Formats: sequence, structure tokens, C-alpha cells
Amino acid sequence: MTRPVWTGVLTFGLVTVPVALYTATDSHTVRFHQLERGTSDRVRNRRVNERTGEEVAFGDIVKGYEVGDGEYVVVEPEELEQISPGRSRTIDVSGFVDLGEIEPIYFDKTYYLGPKGKEYGKVYALLTKALERSNRAGLAMFSMRGKEYLTAVRSENGLLELHTMHFADEVRDPRREIDDLPDGREKFSGAELRTAEQLIDTLAVDWDPEEYRDTFEEQVRRLIEDKQAGRETVLSEGPPTEATNVVDLMDVLRRSLDDARGGAAKRDSGGAAKRDSGGAAEATGSAPRAKAGRTPKAAGGKKSTSSAADRGGAAPEKKRVGSSKAAEDLSKLTKPELYKRATELGIPHRSAMNRDELQAAVEKAGRGLRTAS
Repeated sequence: MTRPVWTGVLTFGLVTVPVALYTATDSHTVRFHQLERGTSDRVRNRRVNERTGEEVAFGDIVKGYEVGDGEYVVVEPEELEQISPGRSRTIDVSGFVDLGEIEPIYFDKTYYLGPKGKEYGKVYALLTKALERSNRAGLAMFSMRGKEYLTAVRSENGLLELHTMHFADEVRDPRREIDDLPDGREKFSGAELRTAEQLIDTLAVDWDPEEYRDTFEEQVRRLIEDKQAGRETVLSEGPPTEATNVVDLMDVLRRSLDDARGGAAKRDSGGAAKRDSGGAAEATGSAPRAKAGRTPKAAGGKKSTSSAADRGGAAPEKKRVGSSKAAEDLSKLTKPELYKRATELGIPHRSAMNRDELQAAVEKAGRGLRTAS
């Protein structure tokens, strides 16, 4: 079992429950050592006096706050310790706030809060259930490791979570940080807005964090394994993505919507009727999966478990991408074009593939379709 990073009590009103704080997330970043090129010699960092070049002992280092050019206010470690908030023994909830009122930007790091002993399970479960039903979070100031935090305690999946939060003066004003933000005077047509909304609705999916992986980390580990085994690694990249031309915005939206619905062929034949966003997937029968193993939500945000046969109609034939040719040459397609094919074919794990892997997967799926037909 993981050791808690802090233990103490959680209080709200006159209710007190001993709790333990646990780290909720891990970083799987691949970590490298620094070596001198051509050797296996480690490179070390030393604390060096920049004027004399001599190494300085750790005990001789103090902190300095620069107030002018080369002028510092010197602060001793003992002076900082005297004003340090120390370690809180209590998470004292001062009030409860509706979770919808807290903007996500204020949340920083997440910890799990567990009861410190089975005998406190009832009080812990009571607070967890009450917070869940009220959809509120308890606000509390909390000190740990020499720093003071604003925290929010909330209920999630039958347990309590503590989120450290940013203070208001730590959140930057986007209007000052971003030069080209729209000022609200931009004009777009109602048709453009409706088409964009339809595209969003058609690509709506259920949130499943298991479907997302850090593909860069996987590629780094694969690179290390290949170099260790003496294999040469060549990465193939497609052309950079171009920005959407404002003049062609409506055309791009319509084509994106057609791709999402899988109805481009039907539209080219002139037989496509107008469909609203809620019935788009049912009308075409081929709305692609935005991610492996997932299907877009039906209208209203609820999963649709009925099929065409259940509704009394014949099940629509799935679109067969690339099956019109005996063996299409995919070597001329770019990585984005291959990824689009892979999306239409519902190929799993495509987001982790390089260009060559995408081509092989699309070719394999195309052979399967031709064999089935």
C-alpha cells in the first residue's frame, strides 16, 4: 500500500474525521541522465560562484531577492523557517461551494483523502454521500511542506478528493496574454454556426480515459528499445496542417460534417436528404467512431442501444472505404490522409501509429473488406 503524504483531521462544523492524504497521479515521463557525447561519463551540476568559478558548499548558500542591478536583499534559511506556515494538522472546511461555480483553471493537483482507520468509515461515508448529493465542494486553507494552499474537498466515485487550487492572483488574464483574441465583432452566418454545431454533435462521444495514451512516451521507449537492439528508426511525417481559409469556411464545415457522417458518397450522388444533427448517425448508418471502440452519442446525450433492425428497418450497409479498387496504392497518401482512412475503417489504436503503421493497417483492413465482399 502507498504511504500517505500527510495525516491529520478533516473538520466541518462540529464533525471531525481523522484522514490520510495520498498522491492521486503519477508521471510516467522517461527520464534521461546527461552524458558527455562519445563517452558514458555522467555530467554533474555543481554550485559554483560565478565570479570566482569555485564550488560553494551547500551550507554557505543563502537566498537573495534582487531589488536592483546587482543589489540583493539577503534572506537566511532560518528566517524563512520562522515565518513558514508549518504543517497543518487540520483541514478545516470553512464553507461549501457549488462545483459548477469553480472554473477548471483554478484546480491544480489532486490527492485522495481516505479515513485513517476503519472505525471512522461511517463519518467518512456520510460526508462523501452528502457532498455527492449536493454537488458541492468544501473549501479550506491547508499547509503542507512549507507552503499554504487553498483546497477544495469533493466527492468522486465513493471517496473524497482534495484538490489544491490556484489563488486568484495566480491566474493570468487571457485578454492581456493573447493578442489576437476575437473581440465579439466577428460576423458569421447562422448556417455556419448550425453546421459547426452539427459537426460537434456528430462527433460527440462518451468520455473514456482508457482510450487515451501518451503516444510520445511510447515512441520514446520504442526508440530506446530499437537503439538498444541496434535497429535503425525512421519516422515518417505528413505535411503540416494548414489553417482553414475564412473564405472557404462553410465548404470546409460541410465537408467535415460529411466525413463525420460517412455520407460523402451519398451526397455526391445527389440522393442525400437534409438531416438534423440528432438523426445524422441513424440516417447514414455510418457515423465513424471518433476513437477506437467508441460510437458518437445519440441526440440528447444518451447512448443509443437500438439498431435499425430493432426499429423495424433493415440495417444500413457499412461504408467500405477503399474497397472500390482491387488494391489501391496507399504509398502516395500523406499521414493525415491515412489517419482519415483509418478513422473511417474504425481501426483501433490509430492515434499511436506512425505513417507506415497506418498504411499497413489500412491495407490490411481493405483486404478484409474485399474478401468479405
